[in-house]
Amino acid sequence: MTMKTRTQSLSVIAGFLFAAMAIAALVGVSSLFPNPLMDRLWELNKPGAELFRAMGKTAGVLLLALGVGTFSAARGLLAGKLWAWRFAVVLFTVDACGDAVSYFITHDALRSVVGVTVSGIFLIVLMQRRVREWTGRRNEEIASIAKIDD
Repeated sequence: MTMKTRTQSLSVIAGFLFAAMAIAALVGVSSLFPNPLMDRLWELNKPGAELFRAMGKTAGVLLLALGVGTFSAARGLLAGKLWAWRFAVVLFTVDACGDAVSYFITHDALRSVVGVTVSGIFLIVLMQRRVREWTGRRNEEIASIAKIDD
């Protein structure tokens, strides 16, 4: 019987998800409990600040929920959990689509291209045979979804 081993690339994705959790938590808390120190951080992204302020406390709650989700997915991926793999695939697919659509709204090609590229790379990594085996997913099931040959 062979032992499953986690790939380094999967550890990088989990690290990215942990970082996303920290950012979502910070921004979520800032949205729920405004204060002068956190207002300085909003200067880094004024359009984002306007959007989150317009959404009110709902934005903070949603961001905290996103933080919980990304934290859980990172831990789950490191542990080889199938549900975490599925969550990550959906998350990065939605993120890539959002970045593509945002180009037509913001016309910020650099941000959109970088976002789609990073999410695309993460999706390619998640579809690799070793990653699929780590999460316990049968190769035949994934091959029918991904059509990616390792």
